[in-house]
Amino acid sequence: MNNGNLNSEILHKLEVFFDISPDLFCIAGYDGYFKRINSAVSKLLGYDESELFNSPINDFVHPEDKELTAKARKELTKKNPLLNFENRYLTKTGEVVWLSWTSMYLEKEELIFAIAKDITYKKKLEKERNLLLSNLFSINKELEHLTYRTTHDLRSPVNNFLSIFNLIDLNKIEDKENLELLELLRSSSENFKKTLDNYVDLLSKRSLNENKIEFIRFEKTLDKIKKSIHTLIKMSNARIDFEFNEAEGVVFNNDYLESIFLNLITNSIRYAQPGISPHIKIKTLRINDDNIQLTVEDNGLGFDMEKVKDKIFGLNQKFHSHEDSKGIGLYLIKNQITKLNGSIDVESEVNVGTKFTITFRS
Repeated sequence: MNNGNLNSEILHKLEVFFDISPDLFCIAGYDGYFKRINSAVSKLLGYDESELFNSPINDFVHPEDKELTAKARKELTKKNPLLNFENRYLTKTGEVVWLSWTSMYLEKEELIFAIAKDITYKKKLEKERNLLLSNLFSINKELEHLTYRTTHDLRSPVNNFLSIFNLIDLNKIEDKENLELLELLRSSSENFKKTLDNYVDLLSKRSLNENKIEFIRFEKTLDKIKKSIHTLIKMSNARIDFEFNEAEGVVFNNDYLESIFLNLITNSIRYAQPGISPHIKIKTLRINDDNIQLTVEDNGLGFDMEKVKDKIFGLNQKFHSHEDSKGIGLYLIKNQITKLNGSIDVESEVNVGTKFTITFRS
């Protein structure tokens, strides 16, 4: 086979590749008109080839994206390749489609070679996701406001109740048992008032604390949690090993990280196998410059992943008949992690143990 036949065969294969590709292949002139397109362009936009060739390309661009597209095309002619440029086109029926372009300009021939991917479905998913997040944010704010208002409003009747106690002349009450009951009611009311005051203060500070992102050392946070549950660790004879060599810390919310350590460690102790001391291993792994993983592994009861599946992080989901189980801890930390663009995965086996893997993304 001579070189001429080889070249002819290669060119034929290129023609076939050009025509069967699901992506949009285009060759455009510097005059702003299509010079060559594959069938995917006609199929997506709904125009036949003559309509596409005889109208300026800009006529098919969404009106709101014409100026942006013109600027991008101008940059392209300055020998700068266009990579992952997104804009909208209008089909013949008026439907909006999103395209992601990669283009190269050939100065001598004054031609633009471009490949576009249809990303309409991706854009719809992004829009739905953003709408869902917006709705969840609004609902969360409404619930937070309701909680704050309810807690705040409850303080008034409690204060009135305590005022009534101050008006009671205890010297006029001779019955010792009644005096003890009144004192008990007064003490309980004062404790209730303190609790409500703490809730109001906590809710007032919550927004500021949740938005505070800083560099936190894992070992420092772990030490704080170990001190706070020292008695629990000692009574359960739990052993906690840690290794933070690959990643000593992470940029995260301090309250969230403390909550993650507290819930996972106390869960490991609470759901230990009978007669076996809890052994908890905590380790960090640096995936790349942007991603850090934290693993918390134990030798506890574990659970059947086939049965629990995606329910493990659900609200009020319980998988063991432990009297202290509320089904809130894992739900809470899942939301804390995902709120800051992270993720949490779990592996578990009955009577072997459980391993949680948290990925922090900057």
